[in-house]
Amino acid sequence: MEKKWWHESVVYQIYPRSFKDTTGNGVGDLRGIIEKLDYLEELGIDVIWLSPVYRSPMDDNGYDISDYQDIAPEFGTMEDMDELIAEAKGRGIRIIMDLVVNHTSDEHLWFQEARKSKDNPYRDYYIWRDPKDGGLPNDIGSIFSGPAWEYDERTGQYYFHLFSKRQPDLNWENPKVREEIYQMMNFWLEKGIGGFRMDVIDLIGKEVDKKITGNGPRLHPLLQEMNEESFGNYDVLTVGETWGATPEIAKLYSDPERNELSMVFQFEHMTIDWDDEEGKWRPKPLDFKKLKKVLSKWQTELKGEGWNSLFWNNHDLPRIVSRWGNDKEYRVQSAKMLATLLHFMQGTPYIYQGEEIGMTNVKYESIDEYDDIESVNYYYDKIENGYTHDEMMEAIWKNGRDNARTPIQWNDSENAGFTKGEPWLKVNPNYKDVNVNKALEDEGSIFYYYKKLIKLRKENDIIVYGDYKLLLEDNDKIFAYTRSLDREKILVIVNFLEEEAEFNLPEDIDFNEKELLISNYEVAKEESIDNLNLRPYEARVYRLK
Repeated sequence: MEKKWWHESVVYQIYPRSFKDTTGNGVGDLRGIIEKLDYLEELGIDVIWLSPVYRSPMDDNGYDISDYQDIAPEFGTMEDMDELIAEAKGRGIRIIMDLVVNHTSDEHLWFQEARKSKDNPYRDYYIWRDPKDGGLPNDIGSIFSGPAWEYDERTGQYYFHLFSKRQPDLNWENPKVREEIYQMMNFWLEKGIGGFRMDVIDLIGKEVDKKITGNGPRLHPLLQEMNEESFGNYDVLTVGETWGATPEIAKLYSDPERNELSMVFQFEHMTIDWDDEEGKWRPKPLDFKKLKKVLSKWQTELKGEGWNSLFWNNHDLPRIVSRWGNDKEYRVQSAKMLATLLHFMQGTPYIYQGEEIGMTNVKYESIDEYDDIESVNYYYDKIENGYTHDEMMEAIWKNGRDNARTPIQWNDSENAGFTKGEPWLKVNPNYKDVNVNKALEDEGSIFYYYKKLIKLRKENDIIVYGDYKLLLEDNDKIFAYTRSLDREKILVIVNFLEEEAEFNLPEDIDFNEKELLISNYEVAKEESIDNLNLRPYEARVYRLK
């Protein structure tokens, strides 16, 4: 496989609302990101994935765009955006934009025009259907609860929305829509951005009359056309959000021969503890052996034919240290363990803001303190159907999206140094103990551990390009694997659980010398690795020769 810059990069996701506010209005902004670029440079990341900053009524925190070529006033101006791109570039950091083209806001000019009449030139930019037997065109449901169809009084038709009714889906079968989108993408590429993260991109090939939403038959031809008309002409990173991807599907997206995307986000490992019926709202205990199997499958099956994204967290997922680690007694050890496990795999690592200091989930007492449209809709929907308040709060505490969206904890001053005003979402009360300042002052902090992981990846081709092999597949506490390149081997050993675990080195691993690359506990250099008693959440990585 031809080497690309993004194979060796580490991406840091910024959720701008919650990153740093410089105006005192309680909402993070572009100038706040510019102010903190030195911090990100110190961490060592190469790419910032910026969640949407386009003009938007913020029904879904910017994933409902009303103007793709303007900046939301609460985030700043286009001049601020240009400055951010330039300032980041000066530090060797590229900016990738969040591309939301499955749908727009209902306040987008296209939709405002489209709903005026059936013969409006923009009508066919969206998906409209006549009522069927006086009701909905079909029974497709919205991801945010309720039906995916909204009746429009003025023209007597329904329009289609897979998300909020204020997020009408674009009609990708209309060549004019595609042309407008490619022009918009080129506008940003010409500004010098480093690529796109593509929101729910697997939905653009939908065929609503056949009830096909994800992975529709037209998806890949559309992506190939998009590549040819826009980013394929630039040396950029493109990553698609694809909830339903299997390794076979992921190869279709990311095999370089096919001219589609650099990589995709697949979520198979992140949905292992979801209930079959209720999904993330009724999580079941993690099947650890299944996690090993799934992560390993993606490592081996994409090898040479596609590329992995490596992540535990993003703006839609709960904090991993609260989910699969221990965010209290072993917060530091378990956060480092989870980072070790992921960062030595093949693929491009993504760090979500606050992950590098071990930020945790939050528990607000009242649903009124939550902002996330998905959580709020789900709460009221289920309460109507007989669920109790306590049941619903427990579900939201575990898996609600606001867990990831609480403001960044910069220091121990009021509002964690995020804003001098009233924050748009309450700061996690643990900010006095968990904050950036504290992490920077402590050599043993999670921050410096992440910095070391990033540096190791930069300095060792074996981490980027080596072969992967899972060890001790049936062990129910230990996740161990090797990476091999030429005559070198890296051995990764982690105890995934809170109790101690015994590690026995498989007999077929031969070596003359060993070097400890990183560990989350003190380790004696001369200690043999044949039999190890691992402490709770212990992680070690050795270079073997």
